[in-house]
Amino acid sequence: MRILSSVALALIFGSLAFAQEPRTSVATPPPDVKAPPADAQRTPSGLALKVLTPGAGKTHPASTDIVTVQFTGWKTDGSMFDSTVLRGKAARFQLSRSIAGLAEGIGLMSQGEKARLWIPESLTYKGQREPKGMLVFDVELVSIESIETPADVKAAPADAKRTSSGLAYKVLTPGTGARHPLATSTVTVHYTGWSATDGKRFDSSVERGQPATFALDEVIKGWTEGVQLMVEGEKTRFWIPDTLAYKGQAGRPQGTLVFDIELISIK
Repeated sequence: MRILSSVALALIFGSLAFAQEPRTSVATPPPDVKAPPADAQRTPSGLALKVLTPGAGKTHPASTDIVTVQFTGWKTDGSMFDSTVLRGKAARFQLSRSIAGLAEGIGLMSQGEKARLWIPESLTYKGQREPKGMLVFDVELVSIESIETPADVKAAPADAKRTSSGLAYKVLTPGTGARHPLATSTVTVHYTGWSATDGKRFDSSVERGQPATFALDEVIKGWTEGVQLMVEGEKTRFWIPDTLAYKGQAGRPQGTLVFDIELISIK
């Protein structure tokens, strides 16, 4: 029995490879595209940053976090080379897997913040590929998802709910839907799993950047029971005892398993 498919999927931002196709519409470059203004913040690496809209959050993403961003990028001559805004779809990737300048700049931002980044060539592709030279990005940090080991990984806290089977769970983000899946439903989820014994992460659809879709009667019992308690849009942490997981099967995660699960949709 599998938790879900273990097929490795390519990350959309493996090396922040920008689309190079000609575009029919061009975003207007900012007036300070040629060089950062005097009031821009500068870092020792050579990055310059100016906040355009302050964020509502206070947390900054860590290098291992998954971020969702909207961005438009220009060369200093004003030519635009890529834009999630024009494509109509935000980018989602692990921060450490982007170019050095974006990783540093986004790491200084908070959720909801919009900022302009001037990234020197030494923090992009170092002249080895296009786009070359200093790159200028307008970036909006839409969301931050952490895959760091939770502080309560070893045991469910006192305020966690428990079922008669031994499953423990705690809602992290309330859902927006009202419908619960059935044991035979097919669901699409994002998840990260850790071993309660040593806190090590053993699987994560979030890290891969690709949600998982599966039938609830084809997974471990803890998932079948737990996901039925959720509604669409909900994110919940589950502590699943070995009796509801792999029961000591060789080659499988052992002992109590901890999962953060986001229920995206029910079919």
